[in-house]
Amino acid sequence: MSKCVHEPAPTWRSGIAPGILPSVGHGIALFRRPLEFLNSLSAYGDLVEIRLGPVRAWVVCHPRLVHEMLRDTRTFDKGGPLYERLRALMGDGVVTCPHADHRRQRRLLQPAFRPSRVAGLTGVMGEEAESVCRAWRAGRKVDVSAAMMALTTGVISRVLLSDSLDAARSAEVRDCLAGIVHGLFVRTVVPVDALFRVPLPANRRYRDAVARLHRLVDAAIAERRAGEPRDDLLGALLAAADAGEHGVTPGEVHDQLVSLLLTGSESPSLGLSSTFSLLARHPEAERRLHAEVDSVLAGRALPTSDDLPLLPYTRAVVNETLRHSPPGWLFTRSTTRDVEFGGRRLPRGATVLYSPYLLHHAPSSFPDPERFRPERWLSGEHTDQPYGAMVPFSAGSRKCLGDAFAMAQSTVALATIARRWRLRHPPGPVAPVRPAVTLGPRSLRMICEPRGNGLDRRSRGAGDTLVDHA
Repeated sequence: MSKCVHEPAPTWRSGIAPGILPSVGHGIALFRRPLEFLNSLSAYGDLVEIRLGPVRAWVVCHPRLVHEMLRDTRTFDKGGPLYERLRALMGDGVVTCPHADHRRQRRLLQPAFRPSRVAGLTGVMGEEAESVCRAWRAGRKVDVSAAMMALTTGVISRVLLSDSLDAARSAEVRDCLAGIVHGLFVRTVVPVDALFRVPLPANRRYRDAVARLHRLVDAAIAERRAGEPRDDLLGALLAAADAGEHGVTPGEVHDQLVSLLLTGSESPSLGLSSTFSLLARHPEAERRLHAEVDSVLAGRALPTSDDLPLLPYTRAVVNETLRHSPPGWLFTRSTTRDVEFGGRRLPRGATVLYSPYLLHHAPSSFPDPERFRPERWLSGEHTDQPYGAMVPFSAGSRKCLGDAFAMAQSTVALATIARRWRLRHPPGPVAPVRPAVTLGPRSLRMICEPRGNGLDRRSRGAGDTLVDHA
């Protein structure tokens, strides 16, 4: 079942004998061609040993083993190079805290993401989606990546902070996050701390982005304490801290906000950007999506929570994007004890990696995995997957607490924008996406074309086909 790899794959064979600089081939391959490298590992077994710098690590390549690991959070705790770097950024919030504190934190935050609360946020999601495309003009290039980041940052900041972030500070948050996610991936695949203490421009930019994000969060907390209570997550956290409930400290309030701002904006924005890029390359899927949203919304500008069950194909497009291009594409765990796993004896403190991208592109689970086929989520074929190979939000007790929120937000945003606009790639080849700590296009520019569905005809002007509310 398991096998030790001394070369990453035949493509990256370095000619170096086992035991002599074995880390060079793996680290370089994972950094330079990460998706191809990961997809090559299944040929070596279900649990594959690699080297990341001086660190031995094991990559789990079979969904059964992934679920076995994710169910046993005591043995396979959040750890490894990724979470070491994330803890330096987020502290011990719900995303990065160890197993011992996770249940308490999750219970504290879960009410903000209950189905009833998510349903009540559908209007906010639609408003933010409408806002980002309001100024688009027919035939113009738009920065889709920036627009989707503005959308998701707007939604999550309203959930967490109500209207505490004005436009300028929201823009600064987005700028900070862009610098942070680029630097995090490098620090994950090259876990040699000394390299990142060198005063190089890239290291300075990363440290500056982290410091600015923390200052923005501290300022929002200070302003809220000086103002009126609000019915949002920050208000709930501050009330708990002031009352000494649930063990919440002022430091945890800060850590939770940083954690949720980062995870609640970056990954969903990349997922939406990937969706529009994939739809532009698959016109039949796009046509079917447009037909559904036109029928369900029937002249209305924004979907409601009651519309979500009536948009199965729209949701299937979101699901297929998460399969094909999962924003969370690589995660690490660390063993808390010696353990028999996948036919190997792993020592305490071992780094174990799993990749949703690898699992989602396995032909044994998803036939023709490179094809974008939303209909696979309508036919029921995915229900026959062994061991649940679809894990865009992880699994087990540490499955993303905002998974329903993220799915609703993506479905509402996609329906709102697709009701008005068709996005096209400019002429020429589409640049491949290079993963960072998350996966998705970060500089996606597309040409917007108004949909001919009669929506908001009152806003048509002489110079534009559809303007303002298009």
